[in-house]
Amino acid sequence: MSLEVTGKLIAKYDVQQVSEKFKKREFVIELAEEINGNVYTNFAKMQLVQNKCDIIDRYNEGDQVKVSFNIKGNRWERDGKVNYITNLDAWRVESANAAPAGGQQPSVPAYNSNSGNAGGNNNFNSAPSYNPSPETIDDLPF
Repeated sequence: MSLEVTGKLIAKYDVQQVSEKFKKREFVIELAEEINGNVYTNFAKMQLVQNKCDIIDRYNEGDQVKVSFNIKGNRWERDGKVNYITNLDAWRVESANAAPAGGQQPSVPAYNSNSGNAGGNNNFNSAPSYNPSPETIDDLPF
């Protein structure tokens, strides 16, 4: 499961070499959410692992970032007691300023630059942009 959050980069820590084969780097983002006119602030500590540890280097504390991450969890037992740990494993960090304004989805790219019509010309560059209407949708499975 892949999730995304956008927030302000608050802290980034040094790389930790946990074992001979595993390294991680933690960072914190501030998440602000408005609910019923009140702003609630949360802080999420996330981690980058292995070859992803350096992707946070290009951002400075205070930058708005969009983080794609997965939730990972482990269970272990010690002295008869079961313990659980949950990690937010980031796998992509990008500038939130580069994201589309207003939280809108990015627009579908235009595959042609003219409005052409399909009337007898099946050239890809002159095909109309794809916007099916109920009359033109072909429901055949192939």
